[in-house]
Amino acid sequence: MEYSEVRELFRPVCQSIESDLDGRKEDRDEFNAKVRTYLDSRNEVNRQVKELISEVRSQKEIRDLANSKVKDLKIIRSEKSDELKVIRTELRSKLAEEDHNGKRERRPSGPPPSKIRSKMDALERKYERGGFTGASEKKFFREMKKLKQELTEAIERNKSSGGLGELKTKVREAERLQEDAHNRVERAVMEAQEAHDLMVELSDEVDRLRERANSAHSGLTKSKREADALHNLYIVSLRCIHSMQDLMKAMDAREGGEVDGESKTEVTDLMSRLMSGDTLSTDELMSLQRN
Repeated sequence: MEYSEVRELFRPVCQSIESDLDGRKEDRDEFNAKVRTYLDSRNEVNRQVKELISEVRSQKEIRDLANSKVKDLKIIRSEKSDELKVIRTELRSKLAEEDHNGKRERRPSGPPPSKIRSKMDALERKYERGGFTGASEKKFFREMKKLKQELTEAIERNKSSGGLGELKTKVREAERLQEDAHNRVERAVMEAQEAHDLMVELSDEVDRLRERANSAHSGLTKSKREADALHNLYIVSLRCIHSMQDLMKAMDAREGGEVDGESKTEVTDLMSRLMSGDTLSTDELMSLQRN
C-alpha cells in the first residue's frame, strides 16, 4: 500500500477520533463530579449516623438508670403498702374490739393533731418568708400559741378515746406516704419510657440514614466505574491518534528525507510512559495531541 493511501485511510479516522475526544473528556469529568458529590453526601450522612449512635447510647444509659430507679422505688412502695396494711389491720381490730364491747367512743370534737400541725407549719413558713411584720408579727405569735394549745388538747383527746384518733392519723399518714411512693414510681416509669421511645426513634433514624449512605456509596461506585471507563477510552483514543499521526509523520519524513529526532524521541518517551500506566500531566497529553 502506498503512503498516500495510508494517509487517506488514517486522516478521516484520526479526525473522527479527535472529534470524540472532547465529548469523552466532558463525560468523564461529569462523572468525576458526581463521584465527588456522592462522596461528600456519603461522608456527611455517616457523620450524622455517628452522632445519632452516640445519642442512642446516651438515651440507653438514661433508660437503664431510670429502670434501676423504678426497681428501687417499687421496693419502697411495697414497704409503704405493707406498713399501711399493718396500721389498717390494727385500726380495724381496735374498732371491732370496741364494737364487741359496746364501747365505741364518739369521734372527738375539734380538728385532729395532723391538721393542727399542718396549719402551724404553714404559718411558720409564712413567717420565715417575712409574711408577718410589725403589728402582724404579734398576731403570728398569738396564733401559734393558740394552735399549740389546740394541739395539746387534740393529743389528749386522742389518748382519752382509746387511741383510735391516733391510729386514724397514722393511717392517713401511711396512705400519704404510700401514695407519694406510688407517684414516684410512676414518674420514674414515665422517664424510662420516654428515654426508651426516644432511643427507638433515634435508632430508626440511624437505619434510615444508613440506607441513604448506602445509596450514596452505590452511586459513588457506579459513577467511579463510569468515569474510569471513559478515562480509559480517552487514553486509548489518544494512543490511537498518536500512533497514526506518528506513522504519518514518519512517512512524511521518509519522503522528505528529514527526521526530527528530538521531537520523535520526546513523543516516543511520552507514549512509552502512557503505555506503561504512568499518569501524564495535561501539558504532556496536549503535547501528544499536537505531535
